[in-house]
Amino acid sequence: MVQPRAGRALDAGRLTVRTGLVAGLLLAAVGLGCATLPGLAGVLPAAALIGVGTGLITPLGFAALASSTPRERMGQTMGAAELGRELGDAGGPLLVAGVAAAASLTYGFGALAVLLACGPLVAVAAGVRRRGATGPG
Repeated sequence: MVQPRAGRALDAGRLTVRTGLVAGLLLAAVGLGCATLPGLAGVLPAAALIGVGTGLITPLGFAALASSTPRERMGQTMGAAELGRELGDAGGPLLVAGVAAAASLTYGFGALAVLLACGPLVAVAAGVRRRGATGPG
């Protein structure tokens, strides 16, 4: 439900790649934070937030790659992007399981939430640094 709407919003100029990716990563991170809560109070919002976050991240990320890639490199770029997505599909559960084996499942979800939240923090910091470098002074 989210992916087509995110794509249409991007196409219409109502959403930027940067804003959508930051929002998607934050939503997924908050969702993983919710997954640390016991019972349905944690599972239901976790499923919804992770789903919406992923629904934003996927089409916007691939659209950004496609729009910035030279035509002669499209296959290589999209192949690498798909490989990265598949590594994430495998790496996320492995990270959660590894931390869960050492501590608990709650800490496993928390570790992945922190990792996902780092992406938007880096993006915001880079934007602030870039504006500071081009601003008055």
